[in-house]
Amino acid sequence: MGFLPTSVSVPSPASSFLGSAFPPPPPPSQKSVYFHHGCGRSTLGFHIREESSTHQPRQDKPSCRRRQILTLGTIATTFASFSPLKSTSFAAEGKKGYLPVIDQTDGYAFYHPFGWEEISIKGQDKVFKDVIEPLESVSVNIIPTLKQDLKDLGSPQEVSEALINRVLAPSNQKTKLIEATEHDVDGQKYYKFEFLAKAPNFTRHAIGIVTVGNGRFYTLTTGANERRWTKVKDSLRTVVDSFKIFEVKSISSN
Repeated sequence: MGFLPTSVSVPSPASSFLGSAFPPPPPPSQKSVYFHHGCGRSTLGFHIREESSTHQPRQDKPSCRRRQILTLGTIATTFASFSPLKSTSFAAEGKKGYLPVIDQTDGYAFYHPFGWEEISIKGQDKVFKDVIEPLESVSVNIIPTLKQDLKDLGSPQEVSEALINRVLAPSNQKTKLIEATEHDVDGQKYYKFEFLAKAPNFTRHAIGIVTVGNGRFYTLTTGANERRWTKVKDSLRTVVDSFKIFEVKSISSN
């Protein structure tokens, strides 16, 4: 598969992300990366940017084969093995026009619109994007944490504002938190949020969801150009509503 060009900026690693404070926002930078289908792991999020200057191919590691999307033929069996995903609250289950993504290693699942392609971005666990509209994408980020509950990090508004201002949007973009709410699904607490990020030549309307479990802090974000929001908002909300985590059983070595 050929490379898919898109423009992003990657923030610097911040080990204190889930400590007493969120990390400071990354400095503005100009970076263009060429991506291809595959998978990759790192620790922080990405920002779609309007600038571009340099690019660099990225190689996939052999170990990432373990993390590829499950084939449609095994989806039913996999869903049956994870009790949280059997709930009727799994919004996109059985919905036409979406494809499932299930990560058995890190314990999460969600749906994305049919036709979106997977790309590799440093700092993201999974990224899928529309091949025509570059701002229409979904990404999943995972960071280790000792926290047991989202409340330990703050209220929905506090956590959402910290993520938006320090991780999800570049420091040179004006942001506005529209809404932040708390939801409980099968005993698991989630924070959902909606925000705008205004750049000089476009505004991105985005929504996201976060939760804590399995010793991990999960963040899924998706969005689109504000000019297309009315057309795609229902589809993007389905993506966010479909996101669920499930228990990962650790394997102890002798």
